[in-house]
Amino acid sequence: MQATDMQFHDRRKGAILALTSIAYFMVVLDSVVVVTALPRMQRDLHAGLSALQWTLNAYGITFAAAIVAAAALGDRLGRRRVFTAGLALFSLASAACALVPTVGALIAARALQGLGGATVLPLSLTILTTSFPPQRRGAIVGIYGGLAGLAVATGPIIGGALAQEIDWHWIFWVNVPIGALAVALGLLLLPESRGPAERLDLVGTALLSSGALALVWALSRAGAVGWSSAEVVATIIAGVALLLAFLRWERSAPAPLLPLRLLARRDFAIGNIASFLMSGAIFASALLVTEEFQLARHLSPVGAGLRLLPFFATPALISPLAGAVSDRVGPRPIATSGLLMLAAGLGWVAWRGSLSDSWVELVVALLVAGAGVSMALPTLPAAVLGAVSAQEAGKASGLNYMAQRFGAAFAVALSGAIFAGYGSLRSPAAVTAGFRPAIFVCATLAVLGAFTCVGLSRRRAPQLDHGPDFTEPLLAPSAALGE
Repeated sequence: MQATDMQFHDRRKGAILALTSIAYFMVVLDSVVVVTALPRMQRDLHAGLSALQWTLNAYGITFAAAIVAAAALGDRLGRRRVFTAGLALFSLASAACALVPTVGALIAARALQGLGGATVLPLSLTILTTSFPPQRRGAIVGIYGGLAGLAVATGPIIGGALAQEIDWHWIFWVNVPIGALAVALGLLLLPESRGPAERLDLVGTALLSSGALALVWALSRAGAVGWSSAEVVATIIAGVALLLAFLRWERSAPAPLLPLRLLARRDFAIGNIASFLMSGAIFASALLVTEEFQLARHLSPVGAGLRLLPFFATPALISPLAGAVSDRVGPRPIATSGLLMLAAGLGWVAWRGSLSDSWVELVVALLVAGAGVSMALPTLPAAVLGAVSAQEAGKASGLNYMAQRFGAAFAVALSGAIFAGYGSLRSPAAVTAGFRPAIFVCATLAVLGAFTCVGLSRRRAPQLDHGPDFTEPLLAPSAALGE
């Protein structure tokens, strides 16, 4: 009986690992799988570039706004209950994405999908880590996190293959049966657990997300209506006012979303600013390169996905080594060097991105940029988490992921505005005319990130015991490239 009980116990542990990892894989995959399918979606839905951006931004903004609150809600109401509810919402929203008749409906469905994903991501890892003893968590989280790299590396190819060989709607349809099965098995097999019943900072969440939404809206509309238009100016003023109101509210909130005392810690503040800039450069450049490959150079979705592989896949190979070196020498030299390499690669693409230049040269440049991403990717979250106590690690992790997602939304909108100012989607030459200055903006963001990282402390990150509530802010791709 004892051996039988142990076998059942091990099988249940395996089921927990499988269910949480599959759910996490789905969420990360949907951050990047859309990228290579966007030109087909643009053609079928008769959408412009700004509308395509909002299929990414709607997902990213709701994801960023909800991730910290979702983790707290799981602690209060039950992690299994909230996790399965989020997974059900993600699956239903995926079906809605596949059924939508217009780009506006797709944007709304993607926002709901982002809300579901924000619930799944932190709670899947919390459920997983609370189900295994501390001595096994490193290996288990390694398996779980490795799937993020797999999803990021294969996402553009999977999305391109589905869009090319079947139909882009299947990018979303595949989530539905997998999600439904995962919900049913989750209710049967996942253990229920709760954490401290902290108050939710709903006011802070609303102010932050509304302010970010207003600024992203202004950036995305500037190319169409002009930077000096009443709409853009008024929306920028509203966004800044909402963000200032958020900071004022956080000073006196009983359970603040962003404890302002954390901003006084240099590595926490710098690490999140650099994460914002890094994620923005990654997400925006991925979208722009896809447009250039497919609309200007007439590559197939699969062909574009394969050529993006050096950019997306290098973190799976280089990030573990970069993280280990960072543990020995500190995050500053690794993160700074990585962001400079990202800037160099993207600058190379901007400089040599004319239609007369070979795509092979662009792929080599993307390989350099991807290697740089691989160096910064593990070190910036480590710097953020190294600046806080073990009790604050969960919130710090969620805030870092929030910074990454908001950075992606801002950069996609900003680069889109620059693209619209110099080019259009009307012809290959017009696409390239907008592509090159927009990619230069992404390179500039990476340079700013590198200069920001110079302010990181030289010390090595302490080896904190984050306990069962530790949540790793794995970027997709890692999150972006997320979207």
